[in-house]
This record gives sequence, structure tokens and C-alpha cells, in this order.
Amino acid sequence: MNYTAETMLIKSKDTGKTGVFAEVSAEQAGWEFLNMQARRLNKGETWSGETGDAEWAHVILGGVCRIQVGDSVYESVGRRPNVFSGMPYALYLPRHTTFTLEPLSDGFEVASCWVPTDRDFQPRLITPADSKIELRGGGNASRQINSIIPPGFPCHRIVCVEVYTPSGNWSSYPPHKHDVHREDADGNLLEADLEEIYFYKIAPQDGFAYQRVYNDSRAIDAVMLTHNHDTVLVPEGYHPVVSGFGYTTYYLNFLAGSAQSLAAADDPALSWVKKTWSGIDPRLPLVDHEME
Repeated sequence: MNYTAETMLIKSKDTGKTGVFAEVSAEQAGWEFLNMQARRLNKGETWSGETGDAEWAHVILGGVCRIQVGDSVYESVGRRPNVFSGMPYALYLPRHTTFTLEPLSDGFEVASCWVPTDRDFQPRLITPADSKIELRGGGNASRQINSIIPPGFPCHRIVCVEVYTPSGNWSSYPPHKHDVHREDADGNLLEADLEEIYFYKIAPQDGFAYQRVYNDSRAIDAVMLTHNHDTVLVPEGYHPVVSGFGYTTYYLNFLAGSAQSLAAADDPALSWVKKTWSGIDPRLPLVDHEME
């Protein structure tokens, strides 16, 4: 596949109505594993499915729902009205599992990913208490990462985090990549080969962010202007983000590939910036457990 700004940026389909407002399939992305949808439902509507030969992750973006998984029921899943107002709830589902999501509030939003697997695990509800907050970077390259399905989570391939970048700040910086599976002589993983999706929300909603995706050869080198509910594909290469001044940028990252890991390598031309950092942006964290 020829990866350009036009093929890596998937524009939002949001009309304000219920239903799917962002999506990408592995076939569309030209890769092997990751599929994703974001959908909105109102109270009284339901969404039912079966995971088939894939493991799934549902991340509640906003609202409260009831979820039935096989014969089990999870009541009142979710709390935050939107991603800028609290910590995440999510649900991991193994293959060959039926599910039904029933919103208990209007404007309920959920982002889901699924990845083919030949392994079996147990369903698991992920609550805000399970989500670790990490503040990374320094100065105006500071950002907040909330782990949802981190490396080591009992699943096959999925990794999921959400990232908050304050107004004017850089994120995923210095640029890093995870497109080659590398191990040292002792078998320790140095870098994983991962497909990655960035799903954006911006506050206020008329804002924007820029994302660049480029590899060492520059066979891929594109800068994309992203808006609320846009999706960016990262098939390989480095992928920094900058949040437009006056706006807070949120992105939900789904990843999958050669290992259930976030092992990455910095762009050697820019890794020096880490030595200049003197402290974390005091605006962080933007959301925290006290909101719960």
C-alpha cells in the first residue's frame, strides 16, 4: 500500500447522529491485525455482536451502559460524560464471545478494536482504578498517558492507552517508532513491530492537531491536519503530534503486532531533546482518579 497523507488520515464520518462515526478495517489500512470503530448510541438503543476469531476491546468514551457478555452482566459501566471529564472504563473480550451494549444515557460513545487471535483468555472489565496515569516528557513536550490495556495484560496482541496533550504541547515526542521486531542476545525485546491507530478528540471541538508520520528512508513522510473524531494510521515509522494552541488534544491509541508490548526506538536525530527537559508541564494531569 502507498502510505500518504491521503491514505493515512481517515476523516470523521460524524453527522451528530447515532451509529458508527469513525472506522477503519485492517484491509483498508493495508495491514494484518487492527480494526477499529467508534459508535454513538442513545438510551433505548442496543448494539450486539460476536467476537468471532478475534479478541476485542471496548473503551467507553462517554456515558454509562449495561453490558451483557454471554450469561454475565456488567451493570452501570462508565461514568465520565466525555473523555475530558474522567478516567476510562473498558472491557476486554476474548474470541467466540457474544456481547450486547445497552446505553443508560443518551449520547453514549464507545470505541472498539478487534484483532485476530488463536488464543483464549477471560473477559475482563477495566475500571478507572485499573488505569495507571503516567506523565511523560518535559516542558512543552509533556503529556499524560492513561493505560487501559498495557503490556502484560492477559490478552494476545492488543495494547491500548489514551493520551492527553495540553494546548500547544508536543506529544509522542521525541518521535519514536515500533516497526521492527528486535531482541538482544539474551532474548529481551528491544523493539516490537506494531500497527497503531490514533483516534482523536479535541476540546473545544473546533480545534485541531498536526501529526507527522515518517520513516528513515522517507518513503513515508506526511503531515496530517487532524480534527475531532479523525483517525490516523501508523503503519511504520516515527509519528509525533502537536496540539493546536488553545486546544486540548486527546487520542486513543490501539496497537497490535509482533508482541503485546510498547517497546520502541527514538529517532536518533532527535533523542537529544530529552536532555533539555527540566520538569513536567504543571497543567498535567488533565484528568485523574479524584474525578471518580
